[in-house]
Amino acid sequence: MLETLKAWDRELLVWLNSIGVENWDNFWLFITHIESWFALFIYFFILIFYFYGFKKGCIVLLGLFATVVFTIVFTDFAKDFVARLRPNNVETLGEFIRVLQKPTNYSFFSGHASSSFAITTYVVLSLRKYHKYVYFFYTWPLLFVLSRIYVGVHYPSDIFVGALVGTSIAVGIFGLLRKVKYLS
Repeated sequence: MLETLKAWDRELLVWLNSIGVENWDNFWLFITHIESWFALFIYFFILIFYFYGFKKGCIVLLGLFATVVFTIVFTDFAKDFVARLRPNNVETLGEFIRVLQKPTNYSFFSGHASSSFAITTYVVLSLRKYHKYVYFFYTWPLLFVLSRIYVGVHYPSDIFVGALVGTSIAVGIFGLLRKVKYLS
């Protein structure tokens, strides 16, 4: 059963990656870098301080910081524990996928997916009662994680599990802060 799931994962990666068009390479390479999203992060900070004020906004940001740190540490631990090679480092896939980046660390699960979904979920939970269109923020992690398949460095299962882990961590930390009355 596990081998069947791995085969489907590889086939889905090859299919999704093959949809890529060379004319879009620069766009996806831009999207895949965290630095490309700094303006969005500044917008998140502004919204948090606008709706929560300075003192409570600092508490919200501390919770966000804790979410990010815990997500990154857990992701790195999982990658080292599972030790799954990235698709770009698997020789047999080299002739089937387009590779635009060549990271050498492990693949499972995606740090881009876990961190972007953790950040977005925490921000959405923090701002949902203040900002009508807050769920549109999920556009960022969706583009961000799709870029990882496009550039050939993650399997779809890496993305799915990373998104699930990041979302779960954000929900857990936000829920904990609400339970101890730091957030309303």
